[in-house]
Amino acid sequence: MESNFKMIQQDIDAVLARDPATKSKLEAILCSSGLHAIVFHRFNHWLWQNNFKLTARFLSQVSRFLTGIEIHPGARIGKAFFIDHGMGVVIGETTEIGDNVTLYHDVTLGGTTVFDEHGKVTTKRHPTIGNNVIIGSGAQVLGPIVIGDNVKIGSNAIVTKDVAPNTTVIGMAAHHVAEFRHSRGKKQKFAAYGLVNDVKDPLEAKLSELEAEIKSLKSELKELKK
Repeated sequence: MESNFKMIQQDIDAVLARDPATKSKLEAILCSSGLHAIVFHRFNHWLWQNNFKLTARFLSQVSRFLTGIEIHPGARIGKAFFIDHGMGVVIGETTEIGDNVTLYHDVTLGGTTVFDEHGKVTTKRHPTIGNNVIIGSGAQVLGPIVIGDNVKIGSNAIVTKDVAPNTTVIGMAAHHVAEFRHSRGKKQKFAAYGLVNDVKDPLEAKLSELEAEIKSLKSELKELKK
């Protein structure tokens, strides 16, 4: 618990460092809903680790009601964590967050469920976020992907693949990838956040095909020049 209190002090310092609207530690403690949520979470996570799981879950729902921020007590969050504005943030159970991370409102760190022939597989379902990451408002980071250190994710971006360190990613355009027909009497598998893991993106496949064709043409052109 002593380390949790030290981390809470660092969380307060993070509010002061990153929120220009907050002028003092007292104001941060009284008025920052993001700080309230992470303080709740530090305590709830300690309960979760010490096998008071139902109590931790219940108190996380109390925190959600009071702050509008939903953090599963199983999530692992590093020091100096800051949620600006806060409302609508969702952080799932197997999420891992590094140090000095900033989230804005309406961010989802969500899980995708992987199925095998025997049913649901309960493994890591949520993202791993590196150190010094900034995630803009409305961004959706989904699945057991890895976001590297010093990454910036733009507002409303949808991220479903690993992001290399020291990069910035933006974009959210949706496009058709598959059509499913419901078979009578056959139970359909649930797809968390509407993501189907075994469906290939036809646009990505087409781009890969064009890339291979261009590479082949360049090679032929090089031979002709000889």
